[in-house]
Amino acid sequence: MKKILLIISTILILFSCGDGTSLRVEGKLTNLEDQTIYVVFESEDYSVVDTVECEKPGQFKVEQKDQSFNRATLFFENRSSWFTVYLEPGVKVSVTGDVHYPVLLQAKGGKLNNELTSIRKKLSSLLKEQADLIASVNNGNNGSNGNNEAATRLINVNHQLSEQALSYIQDHKSEQASVVLIQTFFADPDDTRKLDELLISLDPALKDFYLVGELEQYSIRAKRTALGAEAPNFMVKNIYGKMVNLESFKSEYLLLTFTAPWCDMCQTDDLYLDEIDQKYSDEKVSQLLISLDDNMEGVRQVLKKDSIQWNLVTDSAGQASMLVDLYNVSALPRCFLIDDERKIILKTENGVEVKQTIEKLFNAERNTQGAERKE
Repeated sequence: MKKILLIISTILILFSCGDGTSLRVEGKLTNLEDQTIYVVFESEDYSVVDTVECEKPGQFKVEQKDQSFNRATLFFENRSSWFTVYLEPGVKVSVTGDVHYPVLLQAKGGKLNNELTSIRKKLSSLLKEQADLIASVNNGNNGSNGNNEAATRLINVNHQLSEQALSYIQDHKSEQASVVLIQTFFADPDDTRKLDELLISLDPALKDFYLVGELEQYSIRAKRTALGAEAPNFMVKNIYGKMVNLESFKSEYLLLTFTAPWCDMCQTDDLYLDEIDQKYSDEKVSQLLISLDDNMEGVRQVLKKDSIQWNLVTDSAGQASMLVDLYNVSALPRCFLIDDERKIILKTENGVEVKQTIEKLFNAERNTQGAERKE
């Protein structure tokens, strides 16, 4: 009988240990309007998306048995804002705070989350001001003078935050939190010099931290799509079943635009893509839209109502995701203007900048042609 009880006790202990090693994230959030939260569990090789409905307003729990995931990104308010936590087997992560300020959310559980939360608390006044200024600039409710003042102040606040982050990194070269700060403040897709410098300065003990490797690869990809670099080629199928690559476009310029249905700033009219299409022929400017949307048939139905027949690639079979990685797209929208030599001459999230750049290019071309005729 004692032997049977010993076996049963051992089994219960094993099951208890197994439950303890799952990945758990729970939260209590304030001002959450949409009670659906999307949780993306990520590892170095793959990711899994889980949809969680809050049990009570702002309260949620999610558990993942696969222990290979090293972080989870929570998307809320219809995926308009997000927050990342870092995972350890058997460690419960608790997230609290106001979703109006995702950058100020607190995550407790695990050394890295605790350290990052401590850093956020020290920077809380600057982070809150940054969030308010970004909202003010994006809403444009202050008039031109007010917006200019807000934009100027935002530049100053961003600089102060970067300086504070840099100071921490220099004083904590063996901390994983320093790597997260490098990713947050110095992963510039247009200039990787500071990123490279800081990665080299880290303690060699961090070499095996997965995020270091990801940032090294990020730097390589960023250089691949730097201004003046040859645009990476690809072969994808558009929503009409036609295979396209860079050689498919014989125009003077190709405008490659990354969008998503949930991205408010990604609408074609907001980016002036409609105006560009109407003003310039296919021989002058071709367009290819990359949409992070896997509902190809739904996209077709929407496009039937549009007067423009967009050349569009969706995320069917991971095509858009592959191009996002190939072109190192870290935020949406993102536009790349490519010339007839397949060189990247502009990359921006600003539709006005795209429109003005194209206008300048063709104005300069007309002026050159006029000068040649006079000669």
